[in-house]
Amino acid sequence: MKRQSPLLTVDVAIFVEGRLVLIQRRNPPFEGMWALPGGFVDVGETVEAAAVREAREETSLTVELVALVGVFSDPDRDPRGHTVSVVFLAKPIGGTLRAADDARAVQIFQPDSLPPLAFDHDLIVQKTLPIAKNYGLI
Repeated sequence: MKRQSPLLTVDVAIFVEGRLVLIQRRNPPFEGMWALPGGFVDVGETVEAAAVREAREETSLTVELVALVGVFSDPDRDPRGHTVSVVFLAKPIGGTLRAADDARAVQIFQPDSLPPLAFDHDLIVQKTLPIAKNYGLI
């Protein structure tokens, strides 16, 4: 019997002047919904490098990772199958906000006025906000 393991992903909560960067998903699942920038970790890549890469690919921002928010591993968090996401808090250090790669659009939102979010990103944002406040990003 072949052993099946969860797939490893990253998500990045980027704050710009107290507001949260979200991408509008271009592809299923949750096509058209808003989400944190993120994606799959490549073989041979650290989760930190994947977070920086995914942020740049989807938002055109270069980010500095500020803190580890946590690991989210509910087997039902992604309808494609079991994924485990390592989530980071980040701040931009370069680039111009522009949607690219898997993002149809990118926008910054007040943390208390977010649209409905894909996956378990509502939960992730709830866990992220106090950490962002502690780091003075909100």
